[in-house]
Amino acid sequence: MAKESVKARQRKREKMVAQYAEKRAALKAAGDYAGLDQLPKNASPVRLKNRCQLTGRPKGYMRYFGLSRIMFRDMALNGMIPGVKKASW
Repeated sequence: MAKESVKARQRKREKMVAQYAEKRAALKAAGDYAGLDQLPKNASPVRLKNRCQLTGRPKGYMRYFGLSRIMFRDMALNGMIPGVKKASW
């Protein structure tokens, strides 16, 4: 499990990216790169990292579910993810 400070930093970045998305798109379309430089660094979507929504784990992330492989397996085995069941053949 990631530290609370790391998860809070990620949430802060996500909020800032959403806040400045429209302004960033307008500046990019106008070709105003000096204006883009004036925006906060955390407003850039490149600085976001895919992390598990429950634990904050950065590795083994499954984009479709937004979970790490460990939490995905745990939730799937407990039947908490609709339409997902253990394979057997």
